[in-house]
Amino acid sequence: MRFGSIAYLNLLPFWIFVKRLRLPHATKFHFAYKRGVPSKINRDFVARRIDAAFISSAVSRKARCTDAGIVAKDKVYSVLLLPEANSDDPASASSNLLAQILGLQGRVLIGDTALVHYLQGGEAIDLAEAWRQKTGLPFVFARLCYHRHGNTIKKIAKRFTRTPQRIPQYILEKESRKRGIAPKQLRWYLMHIHYEIDHKAKRGLRQFLREAEGPASITLAHYH
Repeated sequence: MRFGSIAYLNLLPFWIFVKRLRLPHATKFHFAYKRGVPSKINRDFVARRIDAAFISSAVSRKARCTDAGIVAKDKVYSVLLLPEANSDDPASASSNLLAQILGLQGRVLIGDTALVHYLQGGEAIDLAEAWRQKTGLPFVFARLCYHRHGNTIKKIAKRFTRTPQRIPQYILEKESRKRGIAPKQLRWYLMHIHYEIDHKAKRGLRQFLREAEGPASITLAHYH
C-alpha cells in the first residue's frame, strides 16, 4: 500500500499508531515511503501516485474519505496568519483558503514553523480560533482519504480514532531534538489536535466546503 506521509508534528500520533499495527511487512514499508508537505501530498493523491493519505479538506470534496482527520476545536497554534503582506503558504491548501473565507489579510504560515513562531511569542491570528469565533464549529484541516484498499483504510481510521494516543518519552525527546521544541511543549501542542471527525466537525467541514465554492475554491482538478 502506498501511503502519503506528512512529516508535521500533528500527525506524529498516527504514525506511532501505524507502526504498532499488525500489518503485512510490505504494507508497513510503504506507509512511510511517500513524504511531503500537504500540497505535495495533495498532488500525489490526485495523480494516484499514492493509494491513501491525509489530504487537505479543501481538495477532498469528491474523494472517498474516512471519519479520521486533523481537527481543531478551537486554537490549533500551528496555522497562523502573520501581520505581513498578503501571501499564501505554498505548503498549504485548506489554510490558504480559510484565510480568504474569513476575509483576513496577512501571511499564512502552517506546520511546525508556525508552532515555533507562536512558542517564541510571535504576533499572529490563529486561523482555527478565528473560524470558531465566526461559526461556533470546529475546523477540519485534513481528511484521511483513499483510492484503493478502502476496507483496510477504514478499519485503520476507526481503530485510530478510538484508541487513546500515548507517545513514549523517548520519541518526544527525539522529536524535540529534530524540531527544536521542548518535549513538554510538544505534548501540550498535541493535546489541541483531534483526529475524529465527529458530528460537530462534519458540520464545520460542510460549512467550509460550502463557503469555499466559487472563484476562490480549490478542488482536486487544480492539482492535475
